[in-house]
Amino acid sequence: MVYFAKWKVVLVLAVCAFGVAFAVPSFLGRDQAAGIPVWLPNQQISLGLDLQGGSHLLLEVDSKTVIQEYLESLVDTMRIELRKARIRYQGLGVEGNAAKVTIKDPAKTELARQLLKALDADTQTTTDGNRISLTLTDKIIRDRKMAAVQQSIEIVRRRVDETGTREPTIQRQGEDRILVQLPGVDDPERVKRLLGKTAKMTFHLVDYRNSVEAAMAGRVPPGSRLLPSDDVGPNGQPRMYLIRKRVMVSGDTLIDSQPSTDSRTNEPVVTFRFDSVGAKRFGSATAKNVGRLFAIVLDGKVISAPVIREPILGGNGQISGSFTFQSAQDLALLLRAGALPAPLTILEERSVGPGLGADSIAAGKIASILGMIAVLVFMAAAYGLFGFMADVALVVNMMLILGALSFLQATLTLPGIAGIVLTIGMAVDANVLVFERIREEVRIGRTPLSAVDTGYSRAFTTIVDANLTTLIAAVLLYVFGSGPVRGFAVTLSIGIVTSMFTAIMLTRLLVITWLRRTKPEALPL
Repeated sequence: MVYFAKWKVVLVLAVCAFGVAFAVPSFLGRDQAAGIPVWLPNQQISLGLDLQGGSHLLLEVDSKTVIQEYLESLVDTMRIELRKARIRYQGLGVEGNAAKVTIKDPAKTELARQLLKALDADTQTTTDGNRISLTLTDKIIRDRKMAAVQQSIEIVRRRVDETGTREPTIQRQGEDRILVQLPGVDDPERVKRLLGKTAKMTFHLVDYRNSVEAAMAGRVPPGSRLLPSDDVGPNGQPRMYLIRKRVMVSGDTLIDSQPSTDSRTNEPVVTFRFDSVGAKRFGSATAKNVGRLFAIVLDGKVISAPVIREPILGGNGQISGSFTFQSAQDLALLLRAGALPAPLTILEERSVGPGLGADSIAAGKIASILGMIAVLVFMAAAYGLFGFMADVALVVNMMLILGALSFLQATLTLPGIAGIVLTIGMAVDANVLVFERIREEVRIGRTPLSAVDTGYSRAFTTIVDANLTTLIAAVLLYVFGSGPVRGFAVTLSIGIVTSMFTAIMLTRLLVITWLRRTKPEALPL
């Protein structure tokens, strides 16, 4: 153990140098760190929500809407197929988790059942006289709700990433909830607006054959819907549109959307582009309906209803309206990120101000500095020169922890600072074990070289066992914990690894180098 190979010396010095290099940018201001050349480490430690400030949101996915919309779509499909087969029916609609219809001619009930059974493999088809039901099974309902939550998480992540938020935390919580933590967000209201919109865009033809006034009086014709718009009419109320229910083109086929400016009016607009399937549908719809109003519906509101002046065959389009540059940018962002499968409801909202985060950082710094000073003084007083070597290793250990956090871009939270403070005390445990063992060997008459060699060799197993058990606990905390618990587990795990390195490798290198150079007759322990 007294012999230290040259490659080990190079390895220890290289690890320490890399740790210091990655830790230094965190002590600089953001502007100074940004000025570091790209070929040098220039990343700073990423601060969590409780240190940097920001927003904490708990969202709930209205997964029942997914099932309802699916069944309503199934009802539309049933209506089309029954009409094609010239089978008369009544009472077609959604009841609970089933789409039901009554066949007027009992002789055609079996034909209708076979026809409807082939529509959807995810439903169970049953009959009660001439009443046919297509029911979703419990397993299919669970699977669709779970898929809706997973898709919502992905869409939320895209929308948050588009805002430029660094290191957001977006994860599932429970069956139908999503936890969103946004460190450093300076406009939480905008983020809430972006996350609160479903952003489901569809294109419909305006129903010009029926009267909007009659529809507003309660006489909405079958196959049509009465929707408000963003425009305000002469009476100060939103202008109403009567549109056809049939979706001519869906926003699901959009592949890009960008804010722009109309070259003629210089007003903000949103441009969009379809994929090949959407472009074909859009071109066909506009070619067959030149001169008619084409309503663009977003989340149940008509945001624009331009006249189709000519066929639009290129798959590109433009949405104009009462946009500001910010609203045009937000709408383009929503369309690019995709539509949520179901509405999101904000159940809980908390905001952490940057001032509170700064106070937490200051308190953490004070605790860390005081803890380190106390440990440094104790080690120097208890073990003399050997304690001073352990103090050097402790300082290097702190630099390695900060460098590892910076390199891995792990988010540092307030519990993470607690983990660092705990590591300061734990980092010298290994050195205490070694030094006490060396003292015992000196008492029984061993020479300095022999005492050091025996002390390190016999304490090694104990050091590994003690740190390994703590590391296992930290890993379990990370795997089964969430949020602050994970932050604590990350810094604790990194601290355990670095403290073992500095105790077993760095401190031993310092001790052996001193022994070989001075060849003392007695150890200063």
